[in-house]
Amino acid sequence: MHTPRSSVGRLLLALCLLLLAPAALAGIDAKYPQLHQVFPQATRYGDIEGTPPAAAVYQGDKVIGYVFETVMVAPVPAYSGAPINLLVSIGTDGSIRDARVLEQHEPILLVGIPVQKLYDFVARYIGHRVDDKIVVGGGASGSVRIDAISSATVTSMVVNETIMNSALKVAASRKLIAGAADTGAATAAVRANYYQDADWKTLTGNGAIGHLRLARQAITEAFKGQPESGLVDDPTAPPRDEDEGEQTFIDLYFADVTPPTVGRNLLGAQAYADLMKHLKPGDSALAVMANGIYSFKGLGYVRGGIFDRVHLLQDGKLVLFKDSDLVALNDPQLRGMPEFREQAIFIVRSGATAGIPGFDATRPWTLQLLVNRQVGPLRSIYHTFTRDYRMPAAYTTRPEATAESAAGAPPANAALWQKIWYGRRVDIALLLGGLAVLTLILVFQDWIVKYPVLLERVRTGFLVYTLVFIGWHGLAQLSVVNIFTFIQSLLHGFHWETFLMDPLIFILWVFVAATLLLLGRGVYCGWLCPFGALQVLVSKVAKRLRVPQFEFPRAVHERLWALKYVILLVLFGMSLQSLNTAEHYAEIEPFKTAINLHFARSWSYVLYAVVLTGISAFNHKFYCRYVCPLGAGLAVSGRWRLFEWLRRRPECGKPCQVCANECEIKAIHADGRIDFNECHYCLDCQVTRVNDHKCPPLVQQRKKRERAARPLPTPVLTITPASAPETPQPTTVAD
Repeated sequence: MHTPRSSVGRLLLALCLLLLAPAALAGIDAKYPQLHQVFPQATRYGDIEGTPPAAAVYQGDKVIGYVFETVMVAPVPAYSGAPINLLVSIGTDGSIRDARVLEQHEPILLVGIPVQKLYDFVARYIGHRVDDKIVVGGGASGSVRIDAISSATVTSMVVNETIMNSALKVAASRKLIAGAADTGAATAAVRANYYQDADWKTLTGNGAIGHLRLARQAITEAFKGQPESGLVDDPTAPPRDEDEGEQTFIDLYFADVTPPTVGRNLLGAQAYADLMKHLKPGDSALAVMANGIYSFKGLGYVRGGIFDRVHLLQDGKLVLFKDSDLVALNDPQLRGMPEFREQAIFIVRSGATAGIPGFDATRPWTLQLLVNRQVGPLRSIYHTFTRDYRMPAAYTTRPEATAESAAGAPPANAALWQKIWYGRRVDIALLLGGLAVLTLILVFQDWIVKYPVLLERVRTGFLVYTLVFIGWHGLAQLSVVNIFTFIQSLLHGFHWETFLMDPLIFILWVFVAATLLLLGRGVYCGWLCPFGALQVLVSKVAKRLRVPQFEFPRAVHERLWALKYVILLVLFGMSLQSLNTAEHYAEIEPFKTAINLHFARSWSYVLYAVVLTGISAFNHKFYCRYVCPLGAGLAVSGRWRLFEWLRRRPECGKPCQVCANECEIKAIHADGRIDFNECHYCLDCQVTRVNDHKCPPLVQQRKKRERAARPLPTPVLTITPASAPETPQPTTVAD
């Protein structure tokens, strides 16, 4: 028998269940309502389930897509150590319908690069298929290239791996695709020996010649609501009456003439052969022909400039044409071809570099025609019209991939860090070469310091290499954030993959760790820090220009040393509480602005970096000596070094002070001791130590040797002539 109390309790429970039912029955769209824009025809959404976890999207009882969080499917550790979580939607046709960032902790995006660039980068995957072979920055043959976020290449590659791996897993598990794309296929190539006789109708009919026609009315619609030009002969102005509404603005035809069937028929056999001599391997030739009142070359074009109206676009990469790319198209031979007012051939340079393919004419690309309207003396507005183009399949062939081309390449299922290392193998080789040179300098320092002019040139050249290659090109500027990330990894689970994501940073840290153990912090701070190299080079230029130098009194200088250790302790304490907060305040390092972002940042960050760089013109390496928390961290780590290769003499400091006075870092104490916590290993003191014209003990020894080697003076004998005998005087006898 139920009591009234139990009945009331059950009633309340039922009411609660009724209230919670909508939320309990709601699908993933309850958490992410923006999905209704991705699948507007959807009638309901399922919840995340299955292996791998994904939520089905329904139209009635029919599944039309799937939605999932990448962290549940393919959690790829990013540079921060944590995966980037994205919400990805795919259709049942295998296409990526939507991709957006849910959570990320990348240091370069927390403070530095606007996070909007990451959002824009992720959005570029929309429309691709899940089995497309997308490679960030190029690399593998037959792949679709997407340019990386500038100065955030590792993050870009992580996002690419995250989206494509997770999408492929979900699609394969739901039987949307048969399997992964063929990763062994080689890129298509133009069939150089394939030729068929053809006329204008044939080549325009099979797509070998593309077509873009614009009427003046279309231009009027494109610039609707925009300011008028005011020019009498403005071709973009609205037609003066209805009869001119259909007047041709431009009637443009274009074709890749590299295939013999197109090129030989259009140009003639001899002209085609001459054109092919101008092309390097991988280059193509684009013929453009047009009638109308608008010039595709541009009326304001000047020699040495760039053609600003006709461009090619492939995988987000824009191909521009210079004057050196222009070849005259005279007397075309194609049967049935109409006459054109303007025609030309542009050389499409492949632009391929080591490990990064350039323009591939056998893959789809887009011709862009830029139409500009002059609305002021110095102001123009633009509108771009496009036509897609793909070389007919009959003109291309897909050869088998050779063992030579695939040698050394990581397999498709290789870890992301292996793919990154393979893609940057040239940079890795250049870095290892530079580190090998530095190692030789350190090992043979006792010999090279005997040749100060040679050492000065080698050191200056190496600093330029450090700044330009390691810093501005490789973006391998170490930071105190790297130390905090390493400590956090030790505390919360160490994963090698986190640190292998950037090969140059990893190799540098290994080398720095070895030199810290052997010689202390000076090797990195004096030779391998890009911002330090920038300061030294600025200082050298300033001294050449006789800029007056300023030094703090010794007592002030030694107390300012402590400032960087205080900064390090504060940042370290913040990192224990929140790594993100520590990364934010680590902006006291100007490295991100001056090196990673190439000064392309908001004015406050740029001003800070420029001021610190400018101070080094008056006070040698001011930032490194007094502010740098990374230098402080390396100094603490390098206290337990095994060797001291910087030699001293018993007379150093007692009383000789030459090295102490000349040391630009002021790392030599008055008693002659070198403070290895502050020394930057420039080797200047070692040059002085072996210089017998500057080092007082050697000066004395040299003078003694010179005196000893000086010949004794030859005594001069003075011969006095003998005196003549006295002539006897006559004697007078008195009477």
